Amino acid sequence: MAITAAMVKELREMTGAGMMDCKKALTATEGDMDKAVEFLREKGLATAQKKASRIAAEGIVMLKVAEDGKKAVAVEVNAETDFVAKNEKFQGYVAQVAEQALETSAADIDAFLAETWKFDTSKTVNEALAGQIAVIGENMKIRRFQQMEEQEGFVASYTHMGGKIGVLVDVATDVVNDEIKEMAKNVAMQVAALKPLHTSRNEVPADYIEKEKEVLMVQAKNEKPDANEKILTGMVMGRINKELKEICLMDQVYVKAEDGKQSVQAYVDSVAKAQGAKITIKSFVRFETGEGLEKKNEDFAAEVAKQMGM
Repeated sequence: MAITAAMVKELREMTGAGMMDCKKALTATEGDMDKAVEFLREKGLATAQKKASRIAAEGIVMLKVAEDGKKAVAVEVNAETDFVAKNEKFQGYVAQVAEQALETSAADIDAFLAETWKFDTSKTVNEALAGQIAVIGENMKIRRFQQMEEQEGFVASYTHMGGKIGVLVDVATDVVNDEIKEMAKNVAMQVAALKPLHTSRNEVPADYIEKEKEVLMVQAKNEKPDANEKILTGMVMGRINKELKEICLMDQVYVKAEDGKQSVQAYVDSVAKAQGAKITIKSFVRFETGEGLEKKNEDFAAEVAKQMGM
């Protein structure tokens, strides 16, 4: 299989490995992207398995929280240019989408688009969107929405960079006051900044852990071929624990920790103790505008090809 510059570019974005290493990995795995990622990780050349976010599409993430704080929704609406994304008319429309999404019973985006538009009941949500496209003069898309509800506490929200990132946090608590609301906002800011994949270790799939052990064991054996099984196992478990502390919110180091060591869980527990409350961070939603979408970037691909003689 011919290895293209675009393939090398994608693998580089996924792993952070060098271009020549990416080309070598793709060649060795006959262009299989997943196997190439594993190849690089086993060689210790890739720092992460998950894809790096490729933020390219424009638009906005908007959050809407019910007055009682028990329910909220995050929506993402995309547009072609940043100019339109910052336009008041566009933002006003997205606010309406968020208001509808807070109340919807639709299970997915297709059902949401097919339901009656609450601001003009003669139209569906999709028809109203088409009307906005005609008015604004640029292609737009209601990409996704996600509701969150917590009757035994509240939903905290945080918007970053004018709608580039939106976060909701489900907080179960028997006490609701300004101090606990401030704690919840700080946790939401943590989610925005450090992009955890899971709330706690309990959410990490067992098969993911087993696969990580396999990959890291190969990596450890490559680094220390003469080490015994006990040493290798210790290396593997140490690296898995380090990874879990990066991808699990409650295990992460709290970004505002004065000692640079306090975990998010320890921070939440300290606030709970001070306020005489029982607090559990149950889940979070994190939307980043254009996450996983990519515009064509022929210049960069050409640059990669030129550097690699492809």
